[in-house]
Amino acid sequence: MIFGAFERMVALRYLRARKQEGTVSLIAAFSILGIAIGVAALIIVMAVMNGFREELLSRILGVNGHLTVYADGGGIQGFDAVASRLLTVEGIATATPQIQGQVMVTAQGAATGALVRGMRREDIQARPILADNIVGGSLDDYSAEGGVLMGYRLARQLGLRVGDSVRLVAPQGTTTVVGTVPRMKTYRVAALFDVQMYEYDNSFIYMPLEAAQLFFRLPEAVNALEVFVGHPDEALEARYDLQRTLGPGFRTVDWQQTNASFFNAIQVERNVMALILSLITVVAALNVISGQTMVVKDKGRDIAILRTMGATRGMILRVFLLSGASTGVIGTVTGFCLGLAFAANIETLREGLQNLTGRTIFDPEIYFLSRLPAVVDPAEVVVVVIFALALSFLAPLYPAWRAARLDPVEALRYE
Repeated sequence: MIFGAFERMVALRYLRARKQEGTVSLIAAFSILGIAIGVAALIIVMAVMNGFREELLSRILGVNGHLTVYADGGGIQGFDAVASRLLTVEGIATATPQIQGQVMVTAQGAATGALVRGMRREDIQARPILADNIVGGSLDDYSAEGGVLMGYRLARQLGLRVGDSVRLVAPQGTTTVVGTVPRMKTYRVAALFDVQMYEYDNSFIYMPLEAAQLFFRLPEAVNALEVFVGHPDEALEARYDLQRTLGPGFRTVDWQQTNASFFNAIQVERNVMALILSLITVVAALNVISGQTMVVKDKGRDIAILRTMGATRGMILRVFLLSGASTGVIGTVTGFCLGLAFAANIETLREGLQNLTGRTIFDPEIYFLSRLPAVVDPAEVVVVVIFALALSFLAPLYPAWRAARLDPVEALRYE
C-alpha cells in the first residue's frame, strides 16, 4: 500500500493532538508505551532464557561429557584399551576414564555431601572449564600423594583453604570382626576451582585417578568413561555407534537423557513466558483500536469536509490506517531499542540494583549460575518485531474502515 504526500500530511496532523483533545493524546501515548513495553519485555525475557540455557549447557557439558559409558557389572577393566577402541568411532573426540562416587566430607567440625571424580591431571588440564578457572592453588600439586581439586564454594562452606586437610568418608564401610567400620581418608586441598555454577562449585571434588581407585576399591578399573563428540547435538547418533562398538555388557547415556527434565522445564517455561508477554502487545494493540475509534468519532466533521473536497474513501482509509499504524511502529521501534539496550547491560543493571537495595536479586543457590546471562537471538528478535508490526497495521484497520464509510451528509447534518 502506497501512501501519498497528502495522506502522510493529514495522518501526521492527527498524530499531534491539540490541547482540547487531551484524552485522545493520552490514549495514543499509552498505546505507544504498551507496545514498547511488550516488545522490550519479549526481547529481554527471550534473551535471558536463551542465555540461561546456553550458560547451563556450556557448563554442564564442560564439566560432564556428552556421553557416559558404564559397565553393567560395575567396574570397567582394561579401561585404556576400551577408551582407545571408542576413539576409533567416527565423530568421537575424546574418551576419558574416571571414577565417580559420593562421599561425606568433614573438616573444621563441619560435614556435607560431595561427589568425587577420579581423573588424571592431564585429563583435567584438557578441560578448559576446569583448568582455566583455578582460583586458588595449582594443578601442579594435584597428585597421587594426596592433593585434591575442590570447588571453592564447598571449601568456603567447610572453612578450608589451599593446603588444609579434608577428610572423605566413603558410603561403604570396612567389615571387621567388631562390625562395619566407616572407611575414611584424609587429603590435602591442592587447588580450588570456580566454574560459576553453584551446583558444581558447591559439591564437586576431583582427585587423581590412582587415589580414587584406592579409595573406592577399584584397583586397575574405573566405573565410567566420559566421551566428548564434535557437537552436543551429535551425541544421540554417536550413542548408537558406541553401543554397537562396545557390544553387550556396557550401557551408554547421553547428556539429553541425564538432563532431559531440566532442559525440558526450561523450554516449557520459555514458551509460556513468551506467550504471556505477547499478551502485553495484544492489549496495547487494543488500545490503538480504541484510540483510533475516538479519533474517527472526533474527526467526523473533518472527514466530511475532506470528502466534499474530493478525497476518496481509499484516501480516508489510508490516512487513518497510517495514523494508527504510526503509533504501533513508534512503539515497536522504541521497544526494540530498549530491549536490546537492556539485554546488553542486564548484568550491570542487576549489580546496580543489588547494590542499591542491598538484596540478592539473582541467587546462585536457586538459579545455579552466579551471573545473569543474556544471549540475543537475531531470529527471535525479528519474529518479535514482525509480530508487533503486524498488530500495529491490523489494529487500526477497523477504525480506518469506519472512517472511510462515513457519510459526509450525515456528518455535517448537525454541524
